[in-house]
Amino acid sequence: MRRKRKAKPTIRQLTLNIGGTAVPVRIYKEYRHNVRASIGKTAAFLRMPHGLPAPEEEKHLKWFKDWLHKQVAESDTINRHFGHREYQDGDTLTVGKRQYQLAITFEDRKTHSGQLLPDGTIALKLSHHDQGPAFAKNLQHLLSRIVAQDFLPEIARRVDDFNDRFFQQDIGEVRLKYNHSNWGSCSSKGNINLSTRLLFAPDDVIDYVIIHELAHRIEMNHSQRFWKLVSDAMPNYKEKEKWLKEHGGKLGF
Repeated sequence: MRRKRKAKPTIRQLTLNIGGTAVPVRIYKEYRHNVRASIGKTAAFLRMPHGLPAPEEEKHLKWFKDWLHKQVAESDTINRHFGHREYQDGDTLTVGKRQYQLAITFEDRKTHSGQLLPDGTIALKLSHHDQGPAFAKNLQHLLSRIVAQDFLPEIARRVDDFNDRFFQQDIGEVRLKYNHSNWGSCSSKGNINLSTRLLFAPDDVIDYVIIHELAHRIEMNHSQRFWKLVSDAMPNYKEKEKWLKEHGGKLGF
């Protein structure tokens, strides 16, 4: 008797809009007896058995979408990893209280470039060779660098103001970087580094992160003495921490 051959796995790739976050999805139909969902580095995965009736497949897909909504709502990590906007020529980019008009052209060039014009237009010259999975992140970082240059003088003034009022410490450079691993850091040389993702947050939340990093100029830890410094400068700092935990995953370019 000839053995029945196992059906070859099939893969369907798509992107689902989950709570405003574009999540790449891969749906596997394979030899298995159960349905399994997971989230990896490159996509969310749904694995289900071959040969299911169409209504049952739809039921599992609906369950998977509901499951993804819950994962995205509860995890800043997923938002940071998959969340990105798609930009078109003529779009308006709103960062804090500032608005920028995007003028986008694609050219036969190796790299992307851009600049902020005096009228508030961000002129982007993008390489039409970069159309792969890295394109969105490359564009995010380019926009971040341009907007950071526009905001840096104001942010540096706020750092100096809080330092003069509450800490009176030596400060090095103030830097804005598109950082996803933290909201800010303070180096041993006194450099204050802030994520450009913060520029999308309310002013008082930005001020909290500035105060947090300045307090590290005195206490390079999170001891009770450190939190006393933060509390003396901003008594309601816990409200700002809570706001970042609830909304921080959706901040960014």
